[in-house]
Amino acid sequence: MTKFCSERIAKYAFEYAYLNSRKKVTAVHKANIMKLADGLFLESCREVATKYPSIKYNEVIVDNCCMQLVSKPEQFDVMVTPNLYGNLVANTAAGIAGGTGVMPGGNVGADHAVFEQGASAGNVGNEEVLEQKKANPVALLLSSAMMLRHLQFPSFADRLECKTCNIHWKMHDQRSRWTQHYSRGRQCCHF
Repeated sequence: MTKFCSERIAKYAFEYAYLNSRKKVTAVHKANIMKLADGLFLESCREVATKYPSIKYNEVIVDNCCMQLVSKPEQFDVMVTPNLYGNLVANTAAGIAGGTGVMPGGNVGADHAVFEQGASAGNVGNEEVLEQKKANPVALLLSSAMMLRHLQFPSFADRLECKTCNIHWKMHDQRSRWTQHYSRGRQCCHF
């Protein structure tokens, strides 16, 4: 991990929060153990945070982050993490949301971006999923909406995201844990 890369990811997180009217950025780390690498990451995040006074900034250790994500997910808005912790957090979030088939993801670099299923894909290469036609396309569709937004086509992204979510909710059991705890009666388009 370098200072340059740490600053770049922190700037991206804060710029994303600013452009999308988000209110808080949380840096996820393990600086209590990984003192040098994660210490550098946190130092970079703190420096960038001073340039965005309208956005709250806080830090959380990855272990506690995963527990808090399960027990009180609404406290998080935008999260910035080194790569390994991002994988842990994404997989935890996927479990909460209903599995890897509903979790979109994006990897954005300085010159290139790739959008794909956002959590470890346990269904990739699984012949049983293929034979039973159980693969969930929601992650692919929502990742496509993320790509459209990244390419500056927000109206197309909104339409794809809203239609995908509406279809997903129609097929989803309304008494599920997700609906009871996280939707609070809102249409999917409001997420």
